[in-house]
Amino acid sequence: MGLALDRIDKHILRLMQANGRISNLELAEQVGLSPTPCSRRVKRLEESGLITGHVTLLDPQALGLNLTAIVGIAMDRHTPDRFESFEKAIAAMPEIIECSIVTGQTADFLLKVVVRDMQHYEKFLLGHLTRLDGVTGVHSSFVLRQLVKKTELPLE
Repeated sequence: MGLALDRIDKHILRLMQANGRISNLELAEQVGLSPTPCSRRVKRLEESGLITGHVTLLDPQALGLNLTAIVGIAMDRHTPDRFESFEKAIAAMPEIIECSIVTGQTADFLLKVVVRDMQHYEKFLLGHLTRLDGVTGVHSSFVLRQLVKKTELPLE
């Protein structure tokens, strides 16, 4: 990490991770600063690239997205062009909310896919994923219940 963080910076980051809509006034009050120095610190954290953005988290069930799948994808070739083509194709699929290149498994990629139900997943799988160039294997696991769901990173 390039930016040295002091105790106040870490406190600011913890509070902002817990509530991205916290006002500067409330943030300053909770960390024991006046608003102007607090705002300067937040701006420094943003400009350093440590804070990469602000988002609104949605409840998938409230949107009718009741099924989450963890999908392992095996590729035929491990070449930069094959991986680049795959990455470009999946980036355009809104059902895929996470994708990682992994090691230590038979899969090359792990995807987190959110859909309405099993019929939606089947349509997505057969109509999109298995049709991508280079995909030789798909292994799907379905989330029964999520025990831990955090967006906050640990700040030790």
